[in-house]
Amino acid sequence: MKPNFEAMTIQELTAYLRSHRDDLEALDALVNRRTPDEEATWYPAVTMPDGTPIEENIRIMETAIKKRIEQSN
Repeated sequence: MKPNFEAMTIQELTAYLRSHRDDLEALDALVNRRTPDEEATWYPAVTMPDGTPIEENIRIMETAIKKRIEQSN
């Protein structure tokens, strides 16, 4: 009997998928929970196409990551 994926938390569903990597139904349930593209935060590329770093964009990403960590604590 399959678990109720809708009742699982994201953490529980992720743990389940780590041990049941071929369960496409569980993967679909997890993907359906992601933030829709129109609500997602999009960040600029951190490198040029040739691999050259874009320092300003790297700082933007670092700031966003630090803010996200602070919010989750």
